[in-house]
Amino acid sequence: MLARENIDGNGLHVISLSGDVDLYQAPNLRAVLAAHAEAKRPSLVVDVSEVPYMDSAGIATLIEYVQQASRFGGQLALAGANNRLRAIFDLVRLGEIFPIRPTVAEAKAALAQ
Repeated sequence: MLARENIDGNGLHVISLSGDVDLYQAPNLRAVLAAHAEAKRPSLVVDVSEVPYMDSAGIATLIEYVQQASRFGGQLALAGANNRLRAIFDLVRLGEIFPIRPTVAEAKAALAQ
């Protein structure tokens, strides 16, 4: 898994992931997200458009971040999930925990509401 970070003109951080997010890569994602939790980012978008597969370890890592961010009012949105990821996310009802949108722009808009 590779994580690239981008900050838009409004100061919103977007993390773009690529590659599988599985048991072996979840610790890398955890480290990236922990840095954002420590910085108390008010909003964070994770772009998974280049992630072909995510297992329960990756999902648990996202949920851990949401729990950490809730302590300071931070929020997370996912963007760009392919059909396979979307089916997994729907199965575990991840959309009830944070917004999952087709594009980064729509994820940003969901966080702005």
